[in-house]
Amino acid sequence: MRIAIAGSSGLIGTALSASLVNQGHDLVRLVRRPASASNEISWDPTREWDGAALEGYDAVINLSGVGVGDHRWTKSYKQKIRDSRVITTTVLSQALAKLDNKPTVLLNASAIGWYGNTGDRMRDEGSPRGTGFLATVCEQWEAATMPAQEAGIRVVHLRTGLVVAGNGGAWKRLIPLFKAGIGGKLGTGKQYWSAISLTDEIAAIEFCLTNPSIQGAVNLTGPTPLTNAELTAVMGKVLNKPAVLPVPAFALKIVLGEFATETIDSARILPKVLLDAGFAFEHPTFEEAFRVALTQQS
Repeated sequence: MRIAIAGSSGLIGTALSASLVNQGHDLVRLVRRPASASNEISWDPTREWDGAALEGYDAVINLSGVGVGDHRWTKSYKQKIRDSRVITTTVLSQALAKLDNKPTVLLNASAIGWYGNTGDRMRDEGSPRGTGFLATVCEQWEAATMPAQEAGIRVVHLRTGLVVAGNGGAWKRLIPLFKAGIGGKLGTGKQYWSAISLTDEIAAIEFCLTNPSIQGAVNLTGPTPLTNAELTAVMGKVLNKPAVLPVPAFALKIVLGEFATETIDSARILPKVLLDAGFAFEHPTFEEAFRVALTQQS
C-alpha cells in the first residue's frame, strides 16, 4: 500500500512507521520542515493545503498532537493541545476531501480521554462522551474528520489508552522510579488505568488499516483494565520492589497542576470493536505488557 503518515516522530509513529516499512509498504512522512528525502512531503498543518502530493495514496494516518503530559496545563499549553489536534486534522481532512484520487481510509488519532472519568463503570465505543477538557478536545478532534467522511473516505478514530513502553511515554518515567523502590499508587489508587502494550498498539492500528469493515471509534486498550493500585502492585512484584509509597492527590496537583486530575480520574475502557472483529492481543494482561516494556529500556 501507498501510505502517508503525519506525526511519525513520536513513540507510536516511530514504531508504526518501522513496522509498515518492514512489511513492504510504500511509506511517506508528512513533515513540517522542508522535505529532505524522497519519502517526505513538506506541509504546514496550520494553513489550508491542497494536498495534491497525496493524490493516489491508499491510506493516510494522522497521529499529530503535542504531548498532554509534557508540560503543566497553562492556558497557552491547553490551546496547543487542542490546536495541534483539531486544526491539523481539519487541514488534512479538507485536503483529502478535495482530491480526485482519494485514499480509501484515514486513520486519525484520538484518545480514551473521550470518556472522561468513568469511575468503576466499564465503557466501550458505544458509550457517550464524558466531561472535562480532554473529553471536549477529543470530541472536536474526531469531528474535524467530517470533511473526509463526507467525501466517502473510511475514517477510523484511534482512541488510544496508556501505551506501555520502556522507551517512551509514561512508563519511561515510571520504570526508573519503581526500580529505585520509590514507586507507588497515585492518589487512592482506585482509579482504572486502561493500558496497552506498544506491540499491540501497532498491531491494532495495522488491523484497522487493513480491515474495511472497521470504521468510527476504536478503543486501543488492553482487554483487562486494572486499577492504579493493582497496576502498581504488578510493577512492584515484577521488579521485586514493593510499591508501598503512595503519591497523595494534593502532591500531584502541586507538581502537575490541572493535568493531575487526569492521572487520578478513572478510565475503565473495553476494546469492544477490536474484540468483536477478532483481533488477538499478544499481551492481553498488563503484566505481560510491562515485562516486554522492561526489555525496551535503553
